[in-house]
Amino acid sequence: MTSDYTTDEPSRSSLYDIRGPAVVEFGAPWCPWCQAAQPLIAKAFEGLDDLPHVKIEDGKGRPLGRAFGVKLWPTLIFLHDGEEIVRCVRPESAEPLKQALAKIVTSP
Repeated sequence: MTSDYTTDEPSRSSLYDIRGPAVVEFGAPWCPWCQAAQPLIAKAFEGLDDLPHVKIEDGKGRPLGRAFGVKLWPTLIFLHDGEEIVRCVRPESAEPLKQALAKIVTSP
């Protein structure tokens, strides 16, 4: 699991080009919702050290989050072979994250 949000936005196509399961997380390091979700995310990601997890700092003037329709932080988008399978917005427990991970890790 990645711990810091990157300010370097990858291209949208590079995220769609990731083969297999991956998670894209939009948020901000100063966001209280994002801070509260980090232990839940860490718990859900236990044992999935090889899973690509891209944490992208979102905010004004950062178009990638808008391209993905992000309105609240944190938003986690669960991809498989570049296709969005499910998303979790402002998770309040690890369970919906684990369920979302199960969907992408077991996808064909």
